[in-house]
Amino acid sequence: MNIWKPIVEIAQDVRTGKTTASQLVDKSLKLINDYSEYQAIIVTLEGNAKHRGAVIDRMVSEGKDPGLLAGVPFIAKDNFLVFGSDTTAASNILKGFKAPYQATAINRLEEAGAICVAKANLDAFAHGASTENSDFFFTKNPHDKTRVPGGSSGGSAAAVALGLAPFALGTDTGGSIRQPSSFCGVFGLKPTYGLVSRSGVVAMGSSLDCIGPITASVEDAAIVLDVISGTDEFDSTTIVKDERGYIVEPSDLNGVKVGMVKEYMTEGVNKEVRAAVTKMANDLKEKGAEVVEVSLPSADLALACYYIICPAEVSSNLSRYDGLRYGYHVEDSKSLHQSYVQNRGHGFGKEAKRRIMIGTYVLSSGYYDAYYKKAQVVRTKIINEFQTIFNKVDFLLGPVAPTTAFKIGENIDDPLAMYLVDVMTVAASLAGVPAASLPIGTDSNNLPIGLQIMANQRKDRELLSLSKALEEIVG
Repeated sequence: MNIWKPIVEIAQDVRTGKTTASQLVDKSLKLINDYSEYQAIIVTLEGNAKHRGAVIDRMVSEGKDPGLLAGVPFIAKDNFLVFGSDTTAASNILKGFKAPYQATAINRLEEAGAICVAKANLDAFAHGASTENSDFFFTKNPHDKTRVPGGSSGGSAAAVALGLAPFALGTDTGGSIRQPSSFCGVFGLKPTYGLVSRSGVVAMGSSLDCIGPITASVEDAAIVLDVISGTDEFDSTTIVKDERGYIVEPSDLNGVKVGMVKEYMTEGVNKEVRAAVTKMANDLKEKGAEVVEVSLPSADLALACYYIICPAEVSSNLSRYDGLRYGYHVEDSKSLHQSYVQNRGHGFGKEAKRRIMIGTYVLSSGYYDAYYKKAQVVRTKIINEFQTIFNKVDFLLGPVAPTTAFKIGENIDDPLAMYLVDVMTVAASLAGVPAASLPIGTDSNNLPIGLQIMANQRKDRELLSLSKALEEIVG
């Protein structure tokens, strides 16, 4: 339910005095309370948000420019360091952790006048595809409370779908923005790897993690990306943003070359999902685009490759959580070893432990060459295949996920079934290319279907332009 104006209009209303930032903050906080049954939010930042609203309003009254996003409320996934509350990444081991500094993306949004009103639920440490791995509670899908919202950015996607704020921030390591956006019927963007700083975001897989917006429209996502993108001295992997920015007009579809990934349109994909994607391809043809079938030969290897590389990086990144320097701590430990066992044994959830064990195993002596090294070779092969394809076409299309949102509890006891949900999103993550999920309709159960759109590295502007054109076709 979209109960907010477009972001640019909200900010304009604040700048002209038609509304106030304080009123927008109050509206968002009330909506969060009204829809609390969906459990999308871990904590609100009421005190900080109201203070920032007052500051923005004072700037307006004094004739100062409060910024491009003046007074626009937003919600951050709870793996972003934000002042005003604990940052837990939905894990017990980080309960009580107060951020000593803020994420670069949060700082840039606040400098542009936006106001963070709440922190969204997620799979703990972003490990999951359903938000059921949160150590606190699971989030419900806004379209059907018996189904998952996707993950790991399930709380962020559900919050936008419910209209709790005009936009939310998520993270995408193997599909964690795109898949929940597909399940919840909103627009989600994973930018080119490095386009948005990861500084101040709890690390999962450092060579894969991307920061991106979840919004009600492509235009809103473009504005948010324009604010948060670009180099950052605190993240050496960041890249220069496009000097033209990311606020774009819809593509002229005449002559645009689009590839349909044949490996993503097999019998294993729900027939209603396939039909919706095929319809979009036909609509593109009618608008003058050239649509051809392309092959990503190593697509079948991408999931196995991802679930070796990602847990290896998870194992490394989670080693800092020992309960001694910060976070959850058991007081009655008799030795250092017992302290580690108790702190991590109680603090980490089942999925975090599973990924630590897998990652440590594939990095261990005797198995590094057999698993991790081979996975990196396959990753290079996937990157090369994407580059070969993008020499022939401008964009790639396919489903975001094989199905629409599944039932709560359906896959929770079957890790392999849960991992398979990522089968169509991990390849773009391994290759570092930008990819988006655009809502293109619903199935017979009235559950949203998302179209995955991919472009070559650093072609985020072009990806947004095509997404905007497709959004107009969908209507």
